[in-house]
Amino acid sequence: MSRKLFEPFAIKDVTLKNRIVMSPMCMYSCEAEDGQVTNWHKTHYTSRAVGQVGLIVLEATAVHTQGRISMQDLGIWDDSHVDGLRTLTEMIHEQDAKVGIQLAHAGRKAIVEGPIYSSSPLPFNDDMEVPNEMTIEQIEETVEDFRLAARRSKEAGIDVIELHGAHGYLINQFLSPLINQRTDRYGGSKEKRFNFLKEIIEAVNTVWDGPLFVRISANDYNNEGYSVQDYVEYAQWMKELGVDLIDCSSGGVVPAKIKPYPGYQVQYAEALKKEAGIATGAVGMITSPLHAEAILQNDRADLIFLARELLRDPYWPRRAAIELKTEIESPRQYERGW
Repeated sequence: MSRKLFEPFAIKDVTLKNRIVMSPMCMYSCEAEDGQVTNWHKTHYTSRAVGQVGLIVLEATAVHTQGRISMQDLGIWDDSHVDGLRTLTEMIHEQDAKVGIQLAHAGRKAIVEGPIYSSSPLPFNDDMEVPNEMTIEQIEETVEDFRLAARRSKEAGIDVIELHGAHGYLINQFLSPLINQRTDRYGGSKEKRFNFLKEIIEAVNTVWDGPLFVRISANDYNNEGYSVQDYVEYAQWMKELGVDLIDCSSGGVVPAKIKPYPGYQVQYAEALKKEAGIATGAVGMITSPLHAEAILQNDRADLIFLARELLRDPYWPRRAAIELKTEIESPRQYERGW
């Protein structure tokens, strides 16, 4: 029986050797606070490539210094970041894996020195500072930051770009009616709240022709916020703009109680795939190879994004192959052990 988890998946001119994706996870490892790739990043990501993950998406990488989730975040706000990212990409490519990068701006959830910004001057919670409402000029500058980050990603040889529109970070702060209280062209209706992401996608497309993903939070877990049906519409608009795949997460927009369970977010990937007609990635406590295979066999998603499970086991694909009774190639150097 064919195991769909290990079937190739083609997007534009990029073909992944399997459907296993390393989800972006912050490493907080730029101790010099300069956003540069370190030895930790090289060891961490390349080991998952050795472990036979098909696509490795680098952690949330800041397009601006004030857009970092922490001062130790990886950066792509300056041309000086390209060399380190290129070296990292080449190391991953040597192991026959593809490389993605998640371009991000934290907005009001940034923990940095100096001012922070958001769509509206509402803090995330009582412990965080009130952000500055972005001016039109600052919005346009941020759109340009994403464009430049996409250009640097291409120069670094990266295969896939993912825009971080989830977890309550800046793009999500514009999309959500819980946060966006603007009355200009960037707020006041669903269409206007979409304009910030729309302009980012259009700007990125001027310099990037490879696969483009967007990570979304498909449920705000708040009665006054958005649910998956709202994101079905957003996904349709994104598809029209050339987005290739939606990475379906949830939450993080406002403080909320979430009751997670294995596969609790797969329903969102399934809804967007079937109702918006766009490829999707499923994420969220997927740890069992049998579960991952069932998601794909039942056509609920196209890719499986693994996060913490790949922190626990860099060689999860090998374990999955054993449990699913199929064979995968090993690195030449490891053949005697496999």
